Amino acid sequence: MTVNIGGEFMIETYTCKNGVRIVLENIPTVRSVTMGVWVGTGSRYESETNGGISHFLEHMFFKGTKTKSAQEIAESFDAIGGQVNAFTSKEYTCYYARVLDTYKVYAMEVLADMFFHSVFPEDEIEREKKVVLEEIKMYEDSPDSHVHDLLAKANFGNHPLGRPIIGTEALVRSFTKKSLQDYRKECYVPENVVISIAGNVDVTFIQTVEHLFDQFEQQSQLMERTKPTMLFDTIVKHKEIEQAHACFGFQGVAVDDERMPALMVLNSALGNGMSSRLFQEVREKRGLAYSVFSYHSAYLDSGVLGIYAGTNKEQLPLLEETIIDTIEDIKKNGLTEKEFHNKKEQLKGNLVLGSESTNSRMSRNGRNELLLKKHRTLDELLKEIDQVDHMMINEVIEHIFTGKYSKAVIMSETK
Repeated sequence: MTVNIGGEFMIETYTCKNGVRIVLENIPTVRSVTMGVWVGTGSRYESETNGGISHFLEHMFFKGTKTKSAQEIAESFDAIGGQVNAFTSKEYTCYYARVLDTYKVYAMEVLADMFFHSVFPEDEIEREKKVVLEEIKMYEDSPDSHVHDLLAKANFGNHPLGRPIIGTEALVRSFTKKSLQDYRKECYVPENVVISIAGNVDVTFIQTVEHLFDQFEQQSQLMERTKPTMLFDTIVKHKEIEQAHACFGFQGVAVDDERMPALMVLNSALGNGMSSRLFQEVREKRGLAYSVFSYHSAYLDSGVLGIYAGTNKEQLPLLEETIIDTIEDIKKNGLTEKEFHNKKEQLKGNLVLGSESTNSRMSRNGRNELLLKKHRTLDELLKEIDQVDHMMINEVIEHIFTGKYSKAVIMSETK
């Protein structure tokens, strides 16, 4: 299928015989190609006994194949001036590379080799456990990051969406070669894989990709997930730090919800940028925080609007009061015409500017195919934002700000 995304650029989508989906966007004005292997599994598909295994498995794909050592994998991309990396989220994992267009076939061959032929050496598993345990410690020593994990738990409790992507020390120590192989066999199946490519590459490259990813031994199976319920809990963790870090969570919307454009405008007005309500009320008028912002996390069947701020622990009650008062004012009076215009233009500008790199286009196309199975043109996205009106904003406000919210705080103990 071909999707015209405006101007000279086109998106080609293709489903291989084994079920793997390929999305290719040709951008002839650049000299690079970014390619990503997207797998529809992440921490929400893990059990209580293997939490963090998606993230650990991601690490292990860089630790050697049947023909390459870990060092040789790294050298494969350094030698061609390319970049390779990966990340794991709640609902998907992505392995990606960015290279000069002349090396696109070579880079995809290396990614396919990692994907199908990683051997998970026992010594590398034990060594990587130490690396991930240090990553956990580093994360816990960064309260401005760790507090978002606590908010997830306050939102969803023991539901998989409430657990940290990185796992826990005990679970990481429990991983074995067999558990990694079993998880890969269960989740890394053809219909759960999307290959996204963007850059100076034409449609003939699809045949190369199909050939490289025609190596699956396992068959596709249904990935099970349960819809979470917002618990609106409060979690407070004490740690000897100078500043208190607080997050507040409100009911959001799912990734394919028709209210998403209105929510984007609302979120931008609430806590995105220096002109936002929260920045002005919390930082500029009251000096309660250096960093304050809002964000929305959308999942396949749910979502959360979060607000973060860091402040002196004695000011936490005033901070929370200010945030809630700001929300109440929006509930009562909505957005001003100036906010409506400025935030729409801000969102449209971010969309256009964010589409000017092969990495962002690869990422957008990969997520869209994996989660939504559809692609909208840039003009369609801009039109959706333009069409947001006050009634749509008010409907979203009523859905999100019900008076209930979760709260997570990290601060030192009161002496």
